[in-house]
Amino acid sequence: MKTIKAILIGIGIWSLAVSFYTLSFQFQILEDPNQQANIVLFTVVMPLVWLGAHLYYKKGSNIHGYFVGMIFLLVAAFLDAIITVPLFVIPNGGNHYTFFTDQGFWIIALELVGVAVLYYYIKVYPKTNTIKA
Repeated sequence: MKTIKAILIGIGIWSLAVSFYTLSFQFQILEDPNQQANIVLFTVVMPLVWLGAHLYYKKGSNIHGYFVGMIFLLVAAFLDAIITVPLFVIPNGGNHYTFFTDQGFWIIALELVGVAVLYYYIKVYPKTNTIKA
């Protein structure tokens, strides 16, 4: 497993996701800007993780997508803990506990890992487990 590569891709996914999340507050469409930002984040995570998995598996790795997804998630959670929470959550009255116990965080976490696993089963698994006659 190319852990450093997965970590770097995870940093890229997190950076782009946080950028979209923050940018969504500039274009308020829904009455609740936090709900809008979470919808944007939920929507953007799918293609970002799919692209990240594509970049990871590009050179022929066949490690299970669950492990790749977990690295992406751990990187995102770490960066959230040291950057997102202190810069965005605490100034608005929240804390680490409220951020990491929010159901929205866990839904997006499951989505992140799920998309990586889905990519693995659609794009990687069929190529590595073909029956040779």
